[in-house]
Amino acid sequence: MRYLVLGGVRSGKSAYAEQLVAGNEQEVCYIATSQVWDDEMAARVRIHQERRPSHWQLIEEPIAVATRLNALSTGKQSVLVECLTLWLTNLICLEDEVRFAAEKAALLEAVANFQGELVLVSSEVGLGIIPMNAMARRFADEAGLLNQQLAKLTERVTLVAAGLPMPLKF
Repeated sequence: MRYLVLGGVRSGKSAYAEQLVAGNEQEVCYIATSQVWDDEMAARVRIHQERRPSHWQLIEEPIAVATRLNALSTGKQSVLVECLTLWLTNLICLEDEVRFAAEKAALLEAVANFQGELVLVSSEVGLGIIPMNAMARRFADEAGLLNQQLAKLTERVTLVAAGLPMPLKF
């Protein structure tokens, strides 16, 4: 089963996604895509670390998420990817359009072919205003397109707002 969990900042999407994988009998592998560039981001990461069970396997992977998913596609464990909009930011900031296209295509293929339970977390950024600068507009466009593509590839999609999960596709 493949799940996509969407939500805004502090919506509760991460906690909901963690509940999905915590409630089964399988081992859990958590793929973290964030990079810590400042104290505020370090604090955000710490919140996630403190909330996760210590026995979950952690893989920190800011770019090559598809490669990791392909290696973990065994059906023997649950895999949670947190979060794909941070991954997208990492790719955009590389300023390498060839790599961007290759990594995105590889991710979509890895998700489509994944064997086992996969929970993907992504931010819903399309509910706000149009950003003022070109990079922010590109990010919002790419995030919206990625979320649409992932929604087609996953069996279940849930939007989380104010800590409340709202099934969109089930």
